[in-house]
Amino acid sequence: MSPSRNLTLIAHFILDQLLPPVLRDSRLVMAPLFYLLFGKKARYFLDFKAQLPKLSDQQINEHYALLADVFMQRETDLNRTCIHYIDQVIVGDEVLDVACGSGFLSRRLADQGKRVTSVDIKVPDERSENPVYLQGVITNLSFADNHFDTVVCTHTLEHIRDIRQAVTEIRRVCSKRLVVVVPCQREYRYTFDLHIHFFPYEHKLRELLGAAGDIKKLGGDFLYVEDMN
Repeated sequence: MSPSRNLTLIAHFILDQLLPPVLRDSRLVMAPLFYLLFGKKARYFLDFKAQLPKLSDQQINEHYALLADVFMQRETDLNRTCIHYIDQVIVGDEVLDVACGSGFLSRRLADQGKRVTSVDIKVPDERSENPVYLQGVITNLSFADNHFDTVVCTHTLEHIRDIRQAVTEIRRVCSKRLVVVVPCQREYRYTFDLHIHFFPYEHKLRELLGAAGDIKKLGGDFLYVEDMN
């Protein structure tokens, strides 16, 4: 069984906060850990940051597909505190779960009586009337303006190259409340998650999302809630 998000947050804290940056950014120090975790595919993680400026969006997606079998496969990237907080802030009945992953949050919200639409570049194989799974990309959502009461986007924006277009789209289709979760994480040369963007401080998330919403740090992640005008 893969470790929960709460356990991996502890591991990230040790590596990213306690290990001196000169060691955390050292390939000599980090490579043995990557090879222990990922075997022959470790080099794709170790080289990702250096290659990123030359990679197209398609090539980035190919990286994710190639490494899917060695990523930690857990039920959700959300920590327990964020999960329970999201339960409390959903408004309305029509919910969009953008980049739904395994569908954990979508199913949870559907069980609470919400009508959930779940979008990802690769959706779960299960067939369901609620949630409804649709293939799509966050930078070009196929829904009308203000289509959903609440739009939820968790552990996604950090992976999107055109992050501002992604934010424009999730706001466009949202009529009442936007909920965003991103990891509170420093940028280092060698990371386990192939993130493109990093939010080590609240002000970095404010630079992207603006001052309108409320930001809380919950269990090692930032959770942003914005009520639409």
